This record gives sequence, structure tokens and C-alpha cells, in this order.
Amino acid sequence: MSRWMLLAVPVLLAAGPASPDPVEGLAGRYYAQFSDGTVTGEKYTGENVVEIVPVAANAAYVRAHLDFFNGHQCDIAGIATSRGATLVYRDLDTPLPGEPACVFTVSHAGSSLKLDDGNRGCSTYCGARGSLTNMSVPFASRRPIRYMPRLKASEQYRRAMTEWRTGKPTS
Repeated sequence: MSRWMLLAVPVLLAAGPASPDPVEGLAGRYYAQFSDGTVTGEKYTGENVVEIVPVAANAAYVRAHLDFFNGHQCDIAGIATSRGATLVYRDLDTPLPGEPACVFTVSHAGSSLKLDDGNRGCSTYCGARGSLTNMSVPFASRRPIRYMPRLKASEQYRRAMTEWRTGKPTS
């Protein structure tokens, strides 16, 4: 082994492990069902679904559908880029005057996949009782996406890819 290699090994070991790659590390489909209801007392099964699909070394398509009381929902989809161990989606649409921009993050936190828009800037993607602030789905619910051709043919995926490639909103 060369002298340079012997010198490089301690430096590489001191640097520690690389940051986890959120693009590959989070890829998959997350799913949770729960009992939900309406103001009239009707009961139904709510569903939260998150899909994460790598599209580049540092970017992934993220779609979240979250159900809330009385039939309200949050639906958001776009291309998020990796920042450390977190995926970050920044909405290209200009927010309403006085409103914060939509910045949505996805990360692995303990036993959960954490979803958060921090400042509620993504509230336009939700009904009255919905929120993307501090939400989570069980990380153990992660499964491979088995319907990739259908997902990639969806309007949400095509719109997200167009916005990401052009840097311009499609709406």
C-alpha cells in the first residue's frame, strides 16, 4: 500500500460516515389507515399516502395525500431536492401577498416519516381542517412502489417533472 493511501485512511475514517442519502433512503410508498368521521357522525376510513420516487441523484418526486376530519384533505406533489438528510420541496408559485412561500420537508424521524411545511406556507394545498405542519406516517409502512408506470403517467408526476426541468410553475 502506498504511503499516500496510508495517510488517507485515517483522514477518511475521521470524517465519519456520509450523510444518509434521502433520495434513496426514503424512496417508496408509505401508507396508513385510520378511523375518521364527519360532523354528522358518519364514520369512514381515512388514508394517508406518501410516495417518494428518485428522479436524479439529489432529487425525488414526492406526493402526499392526507385525509382529515369531515372529508378534508391535503394533496401536494412536486420534485424535492436533498438537503442533508431531508428532502425539501419549494413551490414555484408565487404566494398570495403577505403569505409565506410553500416549503415542504420530508425526513426520517425515529419511527416516522415526518412531513412539515413549518410556516403553514403550503396551506393552499389543504382543505379547512387539513395541514401539512408536523404530520407523520409510520416509517415501517414503507413499501416498494409496484405501480411505477401508472404513477409516472399521472398528471401530478408529469406536472412536477415539467416544473422541475423548466424552473417555471405550470399553473
